[in-house]
Amino acid sequence: MVNKVLVLGATGGTGQVMVNELVQHGITVKVFGRTKSKLSSLWPNLEWATGDVFKVNDIISAGQDVDLIVQCAAIPYHETVARQIPLAQSVMAAAKALHTKVAFVDGIYAYGKGHGQYVTENAPLRPVTRKGHTKAALSRLLFDETNQSVPVALFRLPDYFGPSAGVNTYLGSTLIGITRHQPTVYIGPKNVEREFVYLPDAAKMMTNIALDDNAYNQIWNIPGQRITGQSLIKLAKHIAHDHQPVLTMTKPMLKFSGLFDADMKEMVEMYPLTQHPLYLAGTKYEQHYGHLIETPFETSMAATIETIHTRN
Repeated sequence: MVNKVLVLGATGGTGQVMVNELVQHGITVKVFGRTKSKLSSLWPNLEWATGDVFKVNDIISAGQDVDLIVQCAAIPYHETVARQIPLAQSVMAAAKALHTKVAFVDGIYAYGKGHGQYVTENAPLRPVTRKGHTKAALSRLLFDETNQSVPVALFRLPDYFGPSAGVNTYLGSTLIGITRHQPTVYIGPKNVEREFVYLPDAAKMMTNIALDDNAYNQIWNIPGQRITGQSLIKLAKHIAHDHQPVLTMTKPMLKFSGLFDADMKEMVEMYPLTQHPLYLAGTKYEQHYGHLIETPFETSMAATIETIHTRN
């Protein structure tokens, strides 16, 4: 039974939607982040705590009366390899001390490169990048025997978008440029079908799982929907009434951009995953919780673009 939840990284893209969904379910939520002003601005009616997710005692202090820790804190893309494991170690150490469950939000890099196939939660981990190897190490850490006293649910999400998603996502700069009617770029070949999940949909599915006591000590795919870059861009430009060009960001272009942007530099190694994507099988979720939650792209893209327009 979950009565109160501590959401780490509550002001980030996944954190915001998880807080919203948990509140909708009537769960008492405590939000955790680095900045009091941002926490209190987003969540004026919720209990909050400031701190550093890399400091075990900060999490312990914030989580004294919670049943579940939801880990949504994001690491800057170019710091993933160096900081992902220390973050997980901090969260797990705090959960041990607090005797709480952990729901850990992560991505799909540990699965490696795909060939158009759907992968289940039992698929072997075949990482082909440094980030992928780090994510595989994260999976081993969360379910290691040293952490067996902590019930863990690991969520794997594909690339995502939504009103709360920031610029530092694969679609972030694309959608911002389209909304602002500025020339922009799309990372990866436009004719390849990729999988993208709408963050509010992901939050609904993750919350259904996180509130189920029988869902722990397991991995859960949180699938999105498939679409080519061409179709996605066409839809977004139609909604935004945009006529500016969207260039294909190729690997050489990423290398050049990486001279000036640390995150772009990190995407160079990841580029083959945009050429050879894999897709998340949702059969496990469907067997336990019913149909996947899939807002049509026309609706989800309109909501995302409207929020970007309002924010900017």
